[in-house]
Amino acid sequence: MAAVATDALAAQPEPWQILMQPAASPVMEMMTDFNFLVSVIIILITIFVLGLLVYVAYRFNAKKNPVPAKWSHNPGLEVLWTAVPVVILIVIAVPSIRLLYFQDKAADAEMTLKVTGHQWYWSYEYPDHGNFTFDAFMVPDDELEEGQPRLLETDNRVVLPVETDIRILVTASDVIHSWAVPAFGIKSDAIPGRTKETWVRITREGVYYGQCSELCGVNHAYMPITVEAVSKEAFAAWTAKAQEQFAATDPDRDSTRLAEGSARVQ
Repeated sequence: MAAVATDALAAQPEPWQILMQPAASPVMEMMTDFNFLVSVIIILITIFVLGLLVYVAYRFNAKKNPVPAKWSHNPGLEVLWTAVPVVILIVIAVPSIRLLYFQDKAADAEMTLKVTGHQWYWSYEYPDHGNFTFDAFMVPDDELEEGQPRLLETDNRVVLPVETDIRILVTASDVIHSWAVPAFGIKSDAIPGRTKETWVRITREGVYYGQCSELCGVNHAYMPITVEAVSKEAFAAWTAKAQEQFAATDPDRDSTRLAEGSARVQ
């Protein structure tokens, strides 16, 4: 069930994509910056080592040095090649630790979304908005509409408001799954018997796609995630409709939906 038509802003994998998807959350923005920092450091180290090897091969080959120099220690050089890597590691460690703590959890979450992984679909619960629950299955190829990406679109989208600190609780009912949305910088394992916490603050409206990122069984490839980010007003209107649409509870819902999902992906 889509709230608004925002497919033009969809974040999804692209053919021959090299860089990360455009960031749609503060966490992903920090991840992108950190990735850029580490990439620059790696490139500089590679260029330096390559240049050093070329220089050594040219300057100290057998023709130029038929009689090799005889010395075993250079205290200054030894201090330098010990100190420089330490400084590089500190430069990497400081933003890395800051990022780890920042992405851990929201200090003052404005709402909660509970995510449960099943073989092989996702269930979503909105405890702060009527406590309704719905399942999300992959849309099979023969039912895709124009603009919907193959293997990524779901029959029910997760709808979330932008500019809102959202606590996300992740668990599983059977085996280990992993709820991952690259544009948000989220990849949280869903473990049976445990509830993990992460968070997101979506900075722009649009449709964002992800997938289960943990090998969870034969239909692992058919557990996509579709998140539609809308304005707070549109989200309030959607929740009012969703409470009615998903109000009915079925005690055999899990087994029924599993049978439906298995038939659709086979």
